[in-house]
Amino acid sequence: MSNKTYAGISEEYSKLDSSKIVLIPVPYDGTSTWQKGADKGPDAFLDASENMELYDIETDTEVYKQGVFLADAITESASPEAVVDAVHEMTKKYIKRNKFVTLFGGEHSISIGSIRAFNECFDNLTVLQIDAHADLRKEYEGSKCNHACAVYEASQTTNLIQVGIRSMDVMEKTVMDEDKTYFAHEMAEDDNWMDSAIDQMTDNVFITFDLDAFDPSIMPSTGTPEPGGLFWYETLEFLKQVFAERNVVGFDIVELCPNKIDKSSDFLAAKLYYKMLTYKFLNEDVDDDYDNNFSDNSSGINKFSKFNDEDDN
Repeated sequence: MSNKTYAGISEEYSKLDSSKIVLIPVPYDGTSTWQKGADKGPDAFLDASENMELYDIETDTEVYKQGVFLADAITESASPEAVVDAVHEMTKKYIKRNKFVTLFGGEHSISIGSIRAFNECFDNLTVLQIDAHADLRKEYEGSKCNHACAVYEASQTTNLIQVGIRSMDVMEKTVMDEDKTYFAHEMAEDDNWMDSAIDQMTDNVFITFDLDAFDPSIMPSTGTPEPGGLFWYETLEFLKQVFAERNVVGFDIVELCPNKIDKSSDFLAAKLYYKMLTYKFLNEDVDDDYDNNFSDNSSGINKFSKFNDEDDN
C-alpha cells in the first residue's frame, strides 16, 4: 500500500506493539462478476482517510489515539482459495497478539477467511452480515470461495444474522434462516428490527459490512449496487447499539469499487470505518489495557451450534 500509516497518523499512534487496533488491507477482486475494481478499494479508502477529520463530534473522542497499526496488504491472488487461506492466517496471527483486528477489502470472498479465523478464536460467535445480497451459495462458478459464497460457511458454523438483504437466488432460501434475516423491504416498515436483530445475537459478534448494503444514492461505488438500501444515520444508530450491547470482536468492510469521478463513496467508507472504531472504544480510556479475550481453538472446530436448542430437548 502507498500509505505508511492509517489516516496519516503519527508514528506515536501507529506502532504495532502499542496499538490496540490492527487494520489489514486486502486488495483482491478475483471472483466479482459485474463491475471490477474492488482491488482498488483499500488504497481509495486509505487516501480518503488521510483527508478525514479525526475528531468525532458525536462522541467527543479521537479514537485513533487508541493506536491503529496498518498491516502489510495481503497480496495473494493465485486462487480464491489461496486468498481465503492467507486472510485466515494473517487475521488469526493478529488476534493472537491481542489486537482488535479489522480488515478492508477487496471483494466479499475475503470474509470467508476472516470469519473462519474469528470463529476459531471466539466462543459462540455471531456473524452480523450487513449486505444487499444473501451470499449463501455453497459454490459458484466452480469455487466455494466466490464472493457469492461469502457467508455460506458462516451459516453452517456460526450464528448468522443477515441485515439489509434485498437480492438473492431462490436456491439460497434452502440455506437461509429467515427468522434471522432482516429483508430491506420489511425493515422499511418495522420500527423494531434493530432490537429484534440484537436480541438474536450471542455475546461475541463479528461484523462483515458489504458497502452495497447502503442505498446507491449515498454509496454508488460498489460492484453490485442495489436500490432500496440503508441510509447513514439509521446505520450508525444500529451499529452504535450493537457495539454498546454486545462484544464486537472485530469487523471487515468490503466491496468499495472506487471510480475517478465519485470520491464521496471513498469518504463514506473511511468515515464508516472510523465510526465503528469509535463505537468500539467509546468507553475505554487510551491508557486502559486492551484484552480481546480470545480463546484459541487449535483444532479449528467451530463451537457454535445452531442446533443447541434441539440438543437440549
